[in-house]
Amino acid sequence: MKAYKISLSLSVLLLAACNSKPDYDATGIFEATTVTVSAETSGKILYMPISEGDIVRKGQTIAVIDTTLLVLQKKQIESQRQSAESVSPDIAAQAAALRSQIAHQQNECERFARLLADGATTQKQYDDAQAQLNVLKGQLGALLSTLGKNRASITDNAVAIQYQSEQIDEQLAKSVVQSPLAGTVLLKYAETGEFATPGRPLCKLADLDNIYLRSYFTVSQLADIKIGQKVTVIADFGGDEQYEYPGTITWIAQESEFTPKSIQTRDSRANLVYAVKIAVKNDGRLKLGQYGEVRL
Repeated sequence: MKAYKISLSLSVLLLAACNSKPDYDATGIFEATTVTVSAETSGKILYMPISEGDIVRKGQTIAVIDTTLLVLQKKQIESQRQSAESVSPDIAAQAAALRSQIAHQQNECERFARLLADGATTQKQYDDAQAQLNVLKGQLGALLSTLGKNRASITDNAVAIQYQSEQIDEQLAKSVVQSPLAGTVLLKYAETGEFATPGRPLCKLADLDNIYLRSYFTVSQLADIKIGQKVTVIADFGGDEQYEYPGTITWIAQESEFTPKSIQTRDSRANLVYAVKIAVKNDGRLKLGQYGEVRL
């Protein structure tokens, strides 16, 4: 009789376990959007005051790269620009002499015209004076054209040099590396004294105040979720220590994928699931890679 009671009790417990449902609708891992900050110029790292775990603000200087070569290049370019501008022709000064000759010859032509009217000179003398005036005007036109082309060429060259100077200024500005966001330094890839090259990672940052739970829902659950929906996120700290957080669904994958091995679903038979991001405000207890659950 006693053995029968024990067998009956075990059967009841097994039946209850089989009929029980998990107290969550999906599970996942807490993640954050990370940003890898890289160098954009070459040079020795003179100053890198951050350490892993430091909290940085947006725009804060996280590294300073040596700019000695850039400064010297800028001085050289500025010298070239000034030299180019100094040889630009003074069109007015160089044309002044011809303009004076033209004015004088114009007066001569008018004088010969009066003399010709009075019969005091010949037609040939008047024509010669007029021809000389035309020659001087032609010389002035040719001079102005040549000087104008020279000045335009020099101006274009000076503008090109100015662009080079502005490029150096841009590189100088990028030598001071600033944080693109307010967040926490997750990893540090370089140290003061090392040589930086364009594209070399310096550190990895993440906003740990606003993280998200990447969870997975089965096809049968898709009808119950939508972007903007409020849900409850349960953070598991081991044992019976759990904390609930309000969460908001911000993204739902458009394509299914096979259930990751580290993820449990409400339907243990599900093979294909849809990834979902749920935004959560971190109170400081949540850590990246931590396990969490979702309750709709």
